[in-house]
Amino acid sequence: MSVVDDSFDHPLKVEEGACAPLAGGIMQYGYQCGMLWGAALAAGAQAYQLYGPGPQAEMGAMMATQRLVASFQTQNKHINCSDITEVEWKPSSKRDLAMQMLRFFAKGGPIGCFRMAAAYAPIAYDEINSTLSQEHIEAPSSPVSCTAMLAKKMGASDLHTVMAAGFAGGIGLCGGGCGALGAAIWIAVMNSSKEGAGLKDFENPEAVELIDRFLQCTDYEFECSEIVGRKFQNIQDHSGYVCNGGCSEIFDVLAIS
Repeated sequence: MSVVDDSFDHPLKVEEGACAPLAGGIMQYGYQCGMLWGAALAAGAQAYQLYGPGPQAEMGAMMATQRLVASFQTQNKHINCSDITEVEWKPSSKRDLAMQMLRFFAKGGPIGCFRMAAAYAPIAYDEINSTLSQEHIEAPSSPVSCTAMLAKKMGASDLHTVMAAGFAGGIGLCGGGCGALGAAIWIAVMNSSKEGAGLKDFENPEAVELIDRFLQCTDYEFECSEIVGRKFQNIQDHSGYVCNGGCSEIFDVLAIS
């Protein structure tokens, strides 16, 4: 997120730091690569700069995120951290993790991830810029993003609400790890940092608690498509689902302070 936001000349240091628990595919659970979470937030930040608060900016953030996911998958073949790294970060035993880590480092380890991030950042910038500057984005009358709805429920600012919008439907409607969970973790970590707690990465206690509550609510399903029972066809399909009360129980569970 930092590289992309710097390209748009609006660095957001606290927001960037709060992304850390999403690395490794949500607290190292292996779902969507942290680069995608960060790029989606950058898209939302730019949408807010152009359109201000409200459904039009949320729509723009979601449209840009859909393109970000597509370009990331084209470049890297996969979107999930576990598929890219070939590491199950939470294996059944320490021995399994050690063996997987040996293979990971033999293939370049974190250096490979850094190279991937460096290659993807300009692509992400171009996708965000072209989507938000060239496509006509209508202002819908109803909410379009489950994650924006959750952000409002959690008392997030207008900027943070729009930034989180692209997480909807498992990031850009791709059906992956729940975007509402990612948004809740991100917002909770930001709030903690404002209270002086600092930004912790993979063992953030609030994030761990959010995941525990979330999994109990979803019968231990992580992915949007599994929770909902399908992938959303488009933004309008997703909007109709959330406007009719879809995932409201999850929102209630995640919004508990």
